[in-house]
Amino acid sequence: MNHWVETAIQLLTKSLHPVPQELNEIDWKSGLSDKSERLAQHISAFANHANGGYLAFGIDNDGKPKPLDKTEMDTIVQKLGNIARNNLAQPVGIEHTVADYKGNAVLFIHIPEHTDKPVHLRGSDIFESYKRNAGQTVKLSRHEVKQLIAISTGFDFEAQIAMHNVSDDDVMKLLDYDSYFTLQEKRLPDTKLSILQTLATDDLIKKTQNGWDILNLGAILFSKDVKSFKELKRKAIRVIVYKETSRINALKEQEGGRGYASGFEGLVNYIMDQLPSNEVIENALRKKVKVYPEKAIREFVANALIHQDFSVTGSGVMIEIFTDRIEITNPGVPLVDTNRFIDTAPKSRNENLASLMRRLNICEERGSGIDRAIESIEVYQLPAPKFIRGDDYTRVIMYAPTPLTRMNNDDRIRACYQHTCLQYVNNQQVNNQSVRKRFNIAKNNVSFASKIIADTLEAGLIKASDPENASKKFASYVPFWT
Repeated sequence: MNHWVETAIQLLTKSLHPVPQELNEIDWKSGLSDKSERLAQHISAFANHANGGYLAFGIDNDGKPKPLDKTEMDTIVQKLGNIARNNLAQPVGIEHTVADYKGNAVLFIHIPEHTDKPVHLRGSDIFESYKRNAGQTVKLSRHEVKQLIAISTGFDFEAQIAMHNVSDDDVMKLLDYDSYFTLQEKRLPDTKLSILQTLATDDLIKKTQNGWDILNLGAILFSKDVKSFKELKRKAIRVIVYKETSRINALKEQEGGRGYASGFEGLVNYIMDQLPSNEVIENALRKKVKVYPEKAIREFVANALIHQDFSVTGSGVMIEIFTDRIEITNPGVPLVDTNRFIDTAPKSRNENLASLMRRLNICEERGSGIDRAIESIEVYQLPAPKFIRGDDYTRVIMYAPTPLTRMNNDDRIRACYQHTCLQYVNNQQVNNQSVRKRFNIAKNNVSFASKIIADTLEAGLIKASDPENASKKFASYVPFWT
């Protein structure tokens, strides 16, 4: 069996159970379309996708088996092979195999990720390139095409030059080198040259014959004023505070000037200062506590900075504070399904930036930050945050304290699903008791927790951990993707 077949079978299983759903990595079909251009678009999309993708023939639109005979399979392989070779500007080498899937023969076509991206349709310009988005094949935006070109040539945003041929003294004036060493708890080197050489080792600056090039990574993380760099000034962070729950009346707007790393603590402190407080009694003493946990604010803001798509021009990270919620928005769609934010290690467009931000202790280790943010939200008994995938943006909405009786059904289902994911990754059970604790439901109101669980089951987001156990009283649950 080919080494990729097991992965294809796992993806097919994941896409069909418990509820059939489209995935970016695999597309199942009952037979071959006669539309060659559309098939070329599918191949383009998978060839542009990280790690490539798969077509599975022999599954109908409802996700049920629809076996093909040998002649049909041979025709599919021949036609797709011709399209992959002749209908794309960069010929794509595909592989195929027939494998048993739950007693039925399925033809799997493997389309590997191409090294020369973006793969586009032959006879068209490079902007006739495609990608997989929410399980569909869609056209790449012009920004995404440019980003793929940069990645394909090994010249990504972080390595691009923000300012050419800068003198030693001007580098020191433009970059907050002191915070670079302070955040790492390192001693400041004794000489100017040693400081510059250390910054160069982290690819923040680069030596030239006439001085130094300040790279985007150095400018975006450690600039004393990001507006000093013409191409980056629109990437400054904006914080807007509104009077009520709409965007009609803004009370104040603050645009950050410092780099993401050197200015992060100040940014978080500023956001926390804008938030309302609740008075609580702890150890017989009254004290004011912010209604949102700082841990969640830190993680969601750091994620927005790290995972933004810098190729989307004219927009940057924005934090909007309303009386009933906080919205944190960054340019660029997420690279993983929003339903998998809790358990999946995040994929970043900006790996060097992400790595350095983690080393500076600005965000958590891979995959643990969102978990801890959700955990802190549960401790504060807040509604579950909503993760939104827009056309060219990602948004996280955190909600102010809301009584359970005022939450709508979607809010409760989302909270139950996120609670199940969190418990699963922490190797803890989800049952009626844990759901009652999550929502602060009284012990004598077991039926309310049972209804929330039933609604989340019906939504297909969780499933019984032991389907053979008919007892609801002792039932436990796991996320749908397990």
